[in-house]
Amino acid sequence: MNRVFVCSCFGVTEQQVRKHAADGACTPRQIASACKAGTDCGSCVRRIQAILGRGACPRRELADQGEPVLAELEEAA
Repeated sequence: MNRVFVCSCFGVTEQQVRKHAADGACTPRQIASACKAGTDCGSCVRRIQAILGRGACPRRELADQGEPVLAELEEAA
């Protein structure tokens, strides 16, 4: 199995970041909350941003408008 590590501090792979993104994480901060990637040395944050891209994300749109993102998630669940 070919594993491409995004975060070597916590051993987080690109596949894991993509799974968290598919599950709804839209920002590096949300990825960090899900798996700690980007919370130690920070060198992987730009790579995480590149993986996430700027695709459509309802939570990102809420955050850009200054709306409470997590409250919205709890209501949607």
